[in-house]
Amino acid sequence: MGKLYLIPTPMGETAGWEVALPAGNRAVLDRIDCFVVENLRTARRFLARSGLSRPIDALSFTELNEHTRPEEVEAMLDPLLREGRDIGLMSEAGLPCVADPGALLVAAAHRKGAEVVPLVGPNSMMLALMASGANGQSFAFNGYLPVKPPERIKAIRHFERRATAEGQTQLFIEAPYRNRRLFDDLLATCHPQTMLCIACDLLEPSQYIRSQRIEAWRGSTPPPFEKRPAIFVLF
Repeated sequence: MGKLYLIPTPMGETAGWEVALPAGNRAVLDRIDCFVVENLRTARRFLARSGLSRPIDALSFTELNEHTRPEEVEAMLDPLLREGRDIGLMSEAGLPCVADPGALLVAAAHRKGAEVVPLVGPNSMMLALMASGANGQSFAFNGYLPVKPPERIKAIRHFERRATAEGQTQLFIEAPYRNRRLFDDLLATCHPQTMLCIACDLLEPSQYIRSQRIEAWRGSTPPPFEKRPAIFVLF
């Protein structure tokens, strides 16, 4: 039986390649010819840049994303279970299975008794938490908050209460074109003394990380996060 390797991918286009692809990961990549990926185009571009010894067209790809039906997932393990081939699982950016549908494949691999091998790589949530000054002993990643304003405001109040009452750091992400909307709602809703960190373009030359109280954010220039991946850390 083959193994399922969880392969991190870059979070941006210009980060140093030694950060995006450690030597150990490169060696694993070079011996895998079967991949399950979130986005085919992104995965092929990453593999082409990694300097594989084989042509990209010699590899096989299956997409696993938000459009994949749960009943389709186990069949993606057939090369591993029936042919003994290793499979590489890749997210569109960052770590597989974190804010990513890859967890369905990992769960299926465990049900079938296959070995799952996570590889080291960058994760935007952990990098933002490290750089925020927030409590790293207790934290929660909450993914995307609701899109509709009344529900989003309610969620912000709920997570701020948890941060205040339990000392638990709260992390969120948002679609880049909605960053400003979430930022404005945080400033309008949260207590002036609540801390907020904004972390954008992590590991990129344009990286931006800033932590300060809500009252200070209200009196400062908004972060330059239009159309940029950002992590929001509330504590």
